[in-house]
Amino acid sequence: MIANLIGGFVSIIVGTSLIGPVANQITGSTLTANASGATCTAITQGGCSGAGNALYIASSWGASVLNLVPGFFSLGILGIGIAVTYTSLRQAGIV
Repeated sequence: MIANLIGGFVSIIVGTSLIGPVANQITGSTLTANASGATCTAITQGGCSGAGNALYIASSWGASVLNLVPGFFSLGILGIGIAVTYTSLRQAGIV
């Protein structure tokens, strides 16, 4: 039981420490909109903030969906915490 709690605690600590960097990467990948209204990214096509033809999101809904990633990542970490707590309590015979 204590091993599950320690393992779960470590995974929750690592997961919550990664929420900030994940959010920063997502924010950095969808920067601004160009003159035509398309959402530009950190590495963009011509007419956006940079040069090159690598990563390009042509619609605002794509940027909105991409911005949901940190929230769902946080929900996943919350789910891990709930699952670890429930499993440990069930093994202890409390639940």
